[in-house]
Amino acid sequence: MYLDSAATTKLTPQVKQYIIKLLDQYANPSSLYQGGVDTRQIIEQARKNVAEFINGKSENIIFTSGGSASNTLAIRGYIQKHNYTVLYSPIVHKSIIKCVESIKDAYPLKVNKYGQIDFDDLKEWLDSRSGKFFVVLDYANSEIGTVQDVKKIIELCHFYNAIVYLDCTGSISQIPVDVKKLDVDMLGFSGHKIHALKGVGVLYKKENIELEPLVYGSQEQGYFAGTENILGIASLGKAVENYDYSSISSKNRDYVYDYIIKKIPDSYLVGAPFEHRLPHNLYMCFKGVQGESLMTLLDMNGIQVSTGSACNSGNPQPSSTLTAIGMDKEDINSCIRMTFSGNETKEELDYVCFKLKECVERLRDFTK
Repeated sequence: MYLDSAATTKLTPQVKQYIIKLLDQYANPSSLYQGGVDTRQIIEQARKNVAEFINGKSENIIFTSGGSASNTLAIRGYIQKHNYTVLYSPIVHKSIIKCVESIKDAYPLKVNKYGQIDFDDLKEWLDSRSGKFFVVLDYANSEIGTVQDVKKIIELCHFYNAIVYLDCTGSISQIPVDVKKLDVDMLGFSGHKIHALKGVGVLYKKENIELEPLVYGSQEQGYFAGTENILGIASLGKAVENYDYSSISSKNRDYVYDYIIKKIPDSYLVGAPFEHRLPHNLYMCFKGVQGESLMTLLDMNGIQVSTGSACNSGNPQPSSTLTAIGMDKEDINSCIRMTFSGNETKEELDYVCFKLKECVERLRDFTK
């Protein structure tokens, strides 16, 4: 059973059928003959769908190769054009952490024990120093599920004329985005997190935002050149078409959580309370158990979970997110993440609960 929807999502039947129809649509979209024109229309229809999905304009949508590319284009592309100080949440995606580490004038913001940005710390930065600021945060952390108060943060940043980039890759499948209501300057996300193919991402930017290109050339307004990933872009356009946020529920997550708290002692929720958390996210610590061992044992029983962000798997260093929220060092390696699609049956959930308890008890007995 797949309980790792935060890592990637399945293609929907509609997306599958659509891209199969397009497999013979091989013409270069920059070509002027009819085949190229037809392919260009597919891309522009996808662009229109994405724009409508986030309540933006088609001309403000740039297709990239994924969420990490969108993050890099937004951050480095802006800083190379403008002399701004970067302020960033320390629990953002690894691609952002690595990007800001390459920038001389970049500083992490404080967060609380849930991973929420310290509003007073942000205000102090904006209020106490001269200069211009570029603020980088994610809508929600994909590892522990904490949702930021992005509207409040953006309003504060704009009061001080700061520019804001919002990474929505971890939240896009769970929380609708309205770029006009948020008034965000730039926003990015990845297609495969919302039932599209891998290898395609989106960067939205306001008209007045100028960037240095990430890849030089003519495509995507000159910001991300190279022959477009037609199938990837088309799959994303179809995935967001009529996307139904009303069907999203936390009931499966809550069902498993209630069982764990009642039946598995010395376990606790990591990250924000449910009211400030992605509805599909359950990040649990099982004291005295190695998270990777538990993940492997569950996998042997047909249950796929993770120990955190898929982009950080195989890294021997402790999770930067768990370190930033001040989690007990003894517990950092005792966690697993379950992210639910919402389509799990009660029988499947009961099986997960039973096997989770069995595996935790087995590992604890082994280490006695």
